[in-house]
Amino acid sequence: MREDDLQRAAMMLHHRKEHLAQGDPIAKPIVMTSAYHLPTVQAGGHFYTRAGNPTWDAVEAQLTLLEDAPSLAFPSGMAAISAALMACVQGGGRVVLPSDGYYVTRVFAETFLRPLGVDVQFLAARDYAAADFAGASVVYVETPTNPFLDMVDIAGVAARAHAAGAKVIVDNTTMTPLLQRPLDLGADLVVAADTKAPAGHGDVLFGHVAGRNGALMTRVSDWRRMSGAIPSPFDAWLVHRGLETLELRLTRMCENAGEIARRLQGHKALTALRYLGLPEDRDHDLARRQMSGFGFLIGMTFADEGRAERFLSRCPMIEQATSFGGVHTSGERRARWGDGVPLGFVRLSVGIEPLGPLWAAIETALIE
Repeated sequence: MREDDLQRAAMMLHHRKEHLAQGDPIAKPIVMTSAYHLPTVQAGGHFYTRAGNPTWDAVEAQLTLLEDAPSLAFPSGMAAISAALMACVQGGGRVVLPSDGYYVTRVFAETFLRPLGVDVQFLAARDYAAADFAGASVVYVETPTNPFLDMVDIAGVAARAHAAGAKVIVDNTTMTPLLQRPLDLGADLVVAADTKAPAGHGDVLFGHVAGRNGALMTRVSDWRRMSGAIPSPFDAWLVHRGLETLELRLTRMCENAGEIARRLQGHKALTALRYLGLPEDRDHDLARRQMSGFGFLIGMTFADEGRAERFLSRCPMIEQATSFGGVHTSGERRARWGDGVPLGFVRLSVGIEPLGPLWAAIETALIE
């Protein structure tokens, strides 16, 4: 991580200090209420939890520090994604979306945006570099893609999209703001599922939208308030606590993933391997320029579905789950959801286990 990323992480741990009075708790309390004392409307403060809550304020302050931009909390990553899209699209407009990114984003566009008169265009991540964005109102980028880890040059795409008059939304779930900073590269909005590494413990759904365009962020905030897509105070508190160890966990996860990927290179059990930190990876140079780390996700391709499933079921240190970014190493054969990847492709999300036992378990599970 870069020095400014570490500085933001350090500041996040002390973001409440200047507001603490004598005897106040250091740990952020949970404010479980739907209503507030409101003798007069004009005096300010919170008035109803659909519009705001002190526990949200705390986690949004953390996210704002990490993003270096105003941030709004949501009850899931998809709630954040849909809010950002609804804030930017209009009937008759055209939205460019990745055909090889998170599949629920595509389903949302097909199910809800297209019937509203939005022209939805799907592009593979590798086609963004040469795409014509003329007439587009929104260019939505996911990089690295989930699950195949293809990358998009955010700065290059943002410059061309803006020249065409389009807004740019970037899904940064796989990297977090400590490893990639889309707003600094020209994005108008960044969205993320904080369910993953930011919360980190697999016990909460959460998401956020961040941006430096005040008018856009107001529309996102209005969507949240009017649609009721709000997080619970308890969930906000869990994410607030998780974020305090994000830098520590992320460092261990990325170090583990880098070493495991190096040891997997050329392994006879695999037909292909993807990790952005490997110099041989086709997107390695872009990853070095665009990110401050290579992440914790590894793409492992086995010869067929059976070999992939046997590996996952044999390894005692891999949780078979459809999420990623947690303290536990997890893996999933992604083709079972219909993703456009080989039948034997496994998305491996490396956790914080000590490297020695983790590698020994993986190595043993690879033996046919």
